[in-house]
Amino acid sequence: MDLTRLTPMEMAVAVAIVVVIVLSLVALIWLRRHTHITKMRRRYGPEYDRLVAEMKSRGRAEKRLAERERRVSQYDIRPLSEMDRARYLRVWRTVQARFVDDPGDAVAKADELLSEAMADRGYPVADFDRRAADLSIHYPTVAQNYRAGHDIALKHRDGKATTEDLRQAMIHYRALFQELVSDERVQDGREAA
Repeated sequence: MDLTRLTPMEMAVAVAIVVVIVLSLVALIWLRRHTHITKMRRRYGPEYDRLVAEMKSRGRAEKRLAERERRVSQYDIRPLSEMDRARYLRVWRTVQARFVDDPGDAVAKADELLSEAMADRGYPVADFDRRAADLSIHYPTVAQNYRAGHDIALKHRDGKATTEDLRQAMIHYRALFQELVSDERVQDGREAA
């Protein structure tokens, strides 16, 4: 097609068509990306945004989450038995009551109890960062609470946590504890969150 033979009106129509096509493609790409990000946020909650900020890349964060999901899918994640659930609830009430007399000890016991509950559910508990990362696959919101509570427990170990900090740690830990003890969504280790 010889563009020199087009009239000014035909040239304007051709340019308008090209502009509409380009704008449509840009809108489609933006919509797909926005939808993808929305799905990731819905699936991984604040963990998605935390990883994007930490890694400074959506692609790397999504790759890391996919790796975690593959790893966690290999675990034998299971619900607690009714007997174990009742025992954990009993011990948790004791730990919370202990807070009044010794907040630091109560936070330490809560941290231990969470590790024990995670192990009984089938999560490896060797190191905190791995534990928190693994939890983020099934419990993305409360994994944030777990990290915050753990940070306060470390602060307490260094003698830098106030009673209010310790109270916040217990609140954070309780959120995860309630999910771990009452959750029946994960019936076996192969189900995704």
